[in-house]
Amino acid sequence: MLQTLKEASVPRSHPAEFRHKVLAPVEAGRPVRRIAHDLGASEQTIYVWRRQHLADTGQLPGPAGEDQAEPVAARRRIAELEAEPAVHRRAAELMGEVVPPGRERRPRPTSPPASETRVECPYRRGVEQLGSSLGS
Repeated sequence: MLQTLKEASVPRSHPAEFRHKVLAPVEAGRPVRRIAHDLGASEQTIYVWRRQHLADTGQLPGPAGEDQAEPVAARRRIAELEAEPAVHRRAAELMGEVVPPGRERRPRPTSPPASETRVECPYRRGVEQLGSSLGS
């Protein structure tokens, strides 16, 4: 299967256990170039994994992978929030094309007469009789 240039340049995510299996021969002294060739990965990728592994284990100064998760999530959220006004502007533009300018008011539905909306109460007759007898 042939890959297009775009597909070949897109980085792929590999599980942590795969990275550890790749790094074991590197730590044993096997050349990175040979491991990269055998796996079809770039040498640079393996060097990045090695550098991150050394930082995670404290053998090299730098942020551990766990320490980078929160800032990455924060940057992603900031990018989403920055893109939001553009989305709203575009939606407003599209709505302006669909909805004619100016506010057209719809007529309000007329309410039914009060006699039709009246709910019959079983005690109403007694209250009316009581009220008429008190008033006289």
